[in-house]
Amino acid sequence: MNPTPDILRLRLLIAYDGRPFRGWQSQATKDAVQDHLEAAFANTIGEKISVQGSGRTDAGVHALAQVAHADVPAERLEVAAWQGALNNFLPPEIRVLRVRRAAADFHARFSAVGKIYTYRIWNSSYLHPLEIGRAWHMPSALDLEVLQAGLKLFEGKHDFAGFAANRAPGFAAEDTVRTVREITLTRRGELLTLRFEGEGFLYKMVRLLTGTAVRCAQGRAELTFIRELLADKGARKTSFAAPAEGLYLTRVLY
Repeated sequence: MNPTPDILRLRLLIAYDGRPFRGWQSQATKDAVQDHLEAAFANTIGEKISVQGSGRTDAGVHALAQVAHADVPAERLEVAAWQGALNNFLPPEIRVLRVRRAAADFHARFSAVGKIYTYRIWNSSYLHPLEIGRAWHMPSALDLEVLQAGLKLFEGKHDFAGFAANRAPGFAAEDTVRTVREITLTRRGELLTLRFEGEGFLYKMVRLLTGTAVRCAQGRAELTFIRELLADKGARKTSFAAPAEGLYLTRVLY
């Protein structure tokens, strides 16, 4: 439903350290990122405001540029004032980076045409203390050629049912066909960075793609394992999920 003339739709750009929160999606315990944002709106204007995100991130997953929208009374605050007002009531691990007026038909989720996620792996015998909670520590040697080859197998349009975790009861079944446009792998010292760009991703999909490709790069599975899972279309599922702390929602594409 589009907002009425006395309602203003705001587009928010948000960053957060995912460690203290139970993901993006609102929880009964009120300790998700969405809960904190809605509380910040309520504390600012004394009204309940619904915040709609571009998608869910799991508990422990970080965001560099999550996008959300919210409909607010047009006369309450100037658009430029919302950033400071919201940040005043948010925990330090969540920050609104930018607030803009959005078109009446803009929707953070349904207007998006793609997303970029980044996964960070610290590949060394030690984990740098400043990477605690921000990268997957992988002390064993990795064959980067195999890792690259495994990631390339995921590019294109596939049924990724074998690389999606089951949601809790009550969630409707979803189409598991997705298009992954590009996956790149770079190394700088001990840090490996995997960049995933696609039209959309299933529940825990990026973590399962990463974990399975790393399993092959460790020599503990063959690349045929990935090919077979893609061909089986969910008849079998991988169980090798990379931990949440290495994953970042980097950009939402519109």
